[in-house]
Amino acid sequence: MQTQFGSKTMTDNARNVLARLGEAGVVPVVELDGCEVALPLAKALTAGGLPVAEITFRSEAAAASIQILREELPQMLVGAGTILNVDQVEMAHRAGSQFVVTPGFNPAVVEACIKLEVPVLPGINNPTGVEQAMGFGLEVVKFFPAEASGGVSFLKALSGPYPSIRFLPTGGIGPNNLRDYLALSNVLACGGSWVVSPALVRASRFDEITRLAEEAVTLIARTD
Repeated sequence: MQTQFGSKTMTDNARNVLARLGEAGVVPVVELDGCEVALPLAKALTAGGLPVAEITFRSEAAAASIQILREELPQMLVGAGTILNVDQVEMAHRAGSQFVVTPGFNPAVVEACIKLEVPVLPGINNPTGVEQAMGFGLEVVKFFPAEASGGVSFLKALSGPYPSIRFLPTGGIGPNNLRDYLALSNVLACGGSWVVSPALVRASRFDEITRLAEEAVTLIARTD
């Protein structure tokens, strides 16, 4: 995993956020039914060594959850995921989101994030998407859905023509293949929902979430 960013157009904030994502190695993808579980969930992740979370905008609890975590756990890196439009960008920004992740490449969303100086990792799964991102001056993109789009072998192929681009692979990644992805020089970190499955959250199994976070951290350390 590489964490150095040299773009002259990148803000210090974006550089810092991306470096922290790289240091984490795994970005838990979190879907919450209600904001009341946001804080105990975040504490469970932090206890397991993963002080980072991507809160997906798949529920109405997302913005409130981000705001709670930014206020109560300022040491945690909190981003907004599954952002589909500019309104959601603005909602995430008002809530204090430190980065934005999207499933696909929406130029309007990317432009809005750049205007607000919020680091954005748009989703791509082909060379055209990579070049769109480069056109906006981006250095890191989400690779989604990772396994269904060719996985490790596809990312290896992209490293030749696009040596300056790094990826956040998400989709189909878990303990069995995490190290394969993190071993690639063009992978910054991996997104994953296995650490924080909705079933565990609904059952308040925060002890299990901590255990899974610890397991991920151990796998990351072995990769390094």
